[in-house]
Amino acid sequence: MEKSLRSPKRLHQSRPCPCQQRIRQIFAATSVTRARADVAYCIHALSRRLHKTRNWTVALKKLIVIHRLLREGDPTFREELLNFSQRGRILQLSNFKDGSSPIAWDCSAWVRTYALFLEERLQCFRVLKYDTEAERLPKSNPGQDKSRTRDLDGEELLEQLPALQQLLYRLIGCRPEGAANHNHVIQYALALVLKESFKVYCAINDGIINLIDKARSLSDLYEACKGLELARNFQFPVLGEPPQSFLTTMEEYIKEAPRVVDVPAETLLLTYRLDDGLNVEDTELLHEEREMLPSDDAVVVSEETEPSPPASSSSQRSELH
Repeated sequence: MEKSLRSPKRLHQSRPCPCQQRIRQIFAATSVTRARADVAYCIHALSRRLHKTRNWTVALKKLIVIHRLLREGDPTFREELLNFSQRGRILQLSNFKDGSSPIAWDCSAWVRTYALFLEERLQCFRVLKYDTEAERLPKSNPGQDKSRTRDLDGEELLEQLPALQQLLYRLIGCRPEGAANHNHVIQYALALVLKESFKVYCAINDGIINLIDKARSLSDLYEACKGLELARNFQFPVLGEPPQSFLTTMEEYIKEAPRVVDVPAETLLLTYRLDDGLNVEDTELLHEEREMLPSDDAVVVSEETEPSPPASSSSQRSELH
């Protein structure tokens, strides 16, 4: 692996973004079979790389790794990332800017937007206590697919809907502009975002339908109470019915609700040149990327200190210091 990273010929070859072999190695390093300290070290290493670089391509690659770990990785990674985000905001890139060229300015803006989406995705999970992308909607009964928000009680529904709406707001904001429209690395990341939009859309729609049903139940309660003695001195509010156009739209949605479609993995295999726009400093970061993978040795992490890399050899310890 180290030899291939240092080979100039390999750096100029087109390959999927980012390196699939590296992704699999990080998946293994953050799996449930690894110690929590190892997972914490990987998150710390990703955060350090992300905030050290000033090259938008390197920053975007790190965000893609985090996004794929959230989507496809072990829940252990998400739990440790939530813990890490309480001590330091790994995805806070509001001041990130690559001023190397006008193209880099547009791409830097999209990197900041993408980071905001991932941050909101993490916060949404904190509120919902589940990942909308991990939900398995039934495929057997067309038109009957529904998410958890369809059956929530009133208190949980009013808590989760604002979080989902904010996530939708960040998702819509991921529309690229300017030079970012034509970059393959950004299109790769955007494809991941678009794949998540469907279940976010379904969760919000089912939540709204649930909210309307609960409003109708309130009308039934008023009607039942009007026959009681308290109704003599109590003025009940008049709850108007939703407009017919809204009801028609909801009926059409229920009949023709979009269903889960399996998207072939190869649709995400967009290619790019690994060294596009990299300066000397960021090329060295790519060469050192393997340090994110902890060794099999145990790592002890203190809550008051940053995670330290597992000491596999004296050379690694001296390099980190």
